[in-house]
Amino acid sequence: MKLLIKLKAIIILTLVILMPHSAGASTSTIGILVFDGFLTSDVTAPVEVFGAATKKAWFSSYNVIVISATRNKEVVSEEGLKIIADKTIYDDIMLDVLLVPSAYEMDEFLNNKDLVNYIKKQNESASWLASNCSGAFLLGEAGVLDGKYATTWAGGEKGLLKSYPKIKVQFDKNVVIDKKVITSNGGPVSYQAAFELLEKLSSEKFAKEISESIQFDRLERAFRP
Repeated sequence: MKLLIKLKAIIILTLVILMPHSAGASTSTIGILVFDGFLTSDVTAPVEVFGAATKKAWFSSYNVIVISATRNKEVVSEEGLKIIADKTIYDDIMLDVLLVPSAYEMDEFLNNKDLVNYIKKQNESASWLASNCSGAFLLGEAGVLDGKYATTWAGGEKGLLKSYPKIKVQFDKNVVIDKKVITSNGGPVSYQAAFELLEKLSSEKFAKEISESIQFDRLERAFRP
């Protein structure tokens, strides 16, 4: 009997040793929406920042996926970058973070009921929602920004306020955070927004670590007075 118990213990220990990946498997998902005509940096900035962070032990519980706003996973940005999304809005997946990019022409997406309903659904359970540039209009259409402080692309604030008067639109602000929502001007500012969100998801120390690892901190220093 004692020998049998020892053998069982050895087998269990061996299985634990042989399955190290299960303990470190990703449990939180950051989803970044894409659609034809998206502005490249709105997407590539958070992909780079969060993708670099997931390689660190302190952020290894997160994974980053790209989600197409249509059933077609192949998407081309305004600047010609072609990407293949990991998922579509029609896949059943719960996100911890949903990030919405922009396009020069947003009407098609604002009128896409499936897309707007997808944002509404994710807002019910996600820890954070974010937008870059005119992606704020999609969050506005979904009611995510009602009663919240928010911004959009520089120069588009009046349009956002006119379209969604319940939003407390902020002018001349790069990044605005209110409760569990972060909005930004987009473009290069998408990096700033990504780092501020990373800080919320981890810590200031870890966000700084990634900033240094991708040498974004050098750019920040270059513009300091």
